[in-house]
Amino acid sequence: MLNLSNQNVDELVWEEQPQRSRKELLVPRGSRTIGRVMLAVGIIFLIILFLPWRQTIDGTGTLTTLRPQDRPQTVQNQIAGRIEHWAVREGEFVRKGDTILTISEIKDEYFDPNLPERLSEQLAAKRGNVLANTAKIEATDQQLVALRTTLEVQLESARNKVIQARNYVSIDSADLVAVTTFYEIAKSRLARYENGYQNGLFSLTDIETRRLKLQEDLAKVTAQRNKLLNSRQSLANAVIELSNLRAKYGQDLAKTLSDRSSAVSSRASSEGEVASLRNKISNVEVRRGLYIVRAPQTGYVVRTLKAGIGETIKEGESVATLQPESPILAAEIYVRPMDVPLIQKGRQVRLQFDGWPAIQFSGWPSVAVGTFGGIVTVIDVVNSPNGKYRILVRPEAHPEHRNDDDHHWPEQLRLGSGVYGWVILDSVPVWYEIWRQLNGFPPSLQAAPGADSPVKAEKK
Repeated sequence: MLNLSNQNVDELVWEEQPQRSRKELLVPRGSRTIGRVMLAVGIIFLIILFLPWRQTIDGTGTLTTLRPQDRPQTVQNQIAGRIEHWAVREGEFVRKGDTILTISEIKDEYFDPNLPERLSEQLAAKRGNVLANTAKIEATDQQLVALRTTLEVQLESARNKVIQARNYVSIDSADLVAVTTFYEIAKSRLARYENGYQNGLFSLTDIETRRLKLQEDLAKVTAQRNKLLNSRQSLANAVIELSNLRAKYGQDLAKTLSDRSSAVSSRASSEGEVASLRNKISNVEVRRGLYIVRAPQTGYVVRTLKAGIGETIKEGESVATLQPESPILAAEIYVRPMDVPLIQKGRQVRLQFDGWPAIQFSGWPSVAVGTFGGIVTVIDVVNSPNGKYRILVRPEAHPEHRNDDDHHWPEQLRLGSGVYGWVILDSVPVWYEIWRQLNGFPPSLQAAPGADSPVKAEKK
């Protein structure tokens, strides 16, 4: 290249190059910028360390209901039968009392279509038997009254005969004493007359007259003794007759009482059969009403557990699954045992449901997007089979307790859907939360749980 210029380029280049390099080495613009950025980041990080951070306890679970009657239930038939007709299909909405299934009878003892009429006839016959036994009991009672009356009359007559016989015995005894006395006097007189005859005071005729008189008195004594014996025999016969009368009527009374007891027993047996027949008639009427399986409450038929027509089902067997309408939903969340003492009833909870995208900031729940609010309603006092404790979370009852951007739970939620929850605790500085996480410590509270803890509430 020709050098036609009056200026020397080489000298200018060598003079400018050292000056520019010297400026770049003495003034490092990039490092200053990095320093300023690092300083700003440090200041921001230091400020962030002292910002409030809401501690949370997370847990997973599913949606359930607070009331047992709101949970899915199986519809069961109360009697065994044969499927005749299905009145619903899966997913259909039914009201309480609507027909789900119709069955027919399979037990031979209920095949007779006129079974209630037959049982009513048997019941009428048994009631007639009860009336007949009642009439027999009344007749037996009247017979007993008559027997007792007759017995009293005849016993009174027999007693009078005994008294009369005793009186005759007393009279005959007195007469015997009298004639015996006369006989003894006659003997004494005869002895005196014989002494007087020997002395010549009395004649032989007087002696013979006294001897005849003595014989007459002796005959009277003998006759009176026989009469007394007859009277005593009559008394004994009267006593025997009284005893026989008592025995005879006692036997008649015992037989009549036995007949009455048999009638009472037969009536009691008939009354028992009447009660049994009435019970059977009621059972038949109730059983015929069970041929139709009805919905126990309003809801949706989720699934039918039996298929086809003509299939035989046992009593108490499940035929369909029913989901009640409008259940009271609650989030069933399981938390670790070490976190349970930090949770009290009424604590706010943020929930994320399956199917609803959400962004949750654990320390700043107010900036979360797509989550829903709730409060802790129930805390189990015993752990579940998975070793964790269950808590139930319900939507906040009062609108003033909700956040400004919060709203009701979605109406499309279904039982059994998955849910992820964060129980919100007290606020702590960010540096404390970082320190706690690095050391593996559990969250902390500013004060011990109050009277609303589940254990204290149960004791109260």
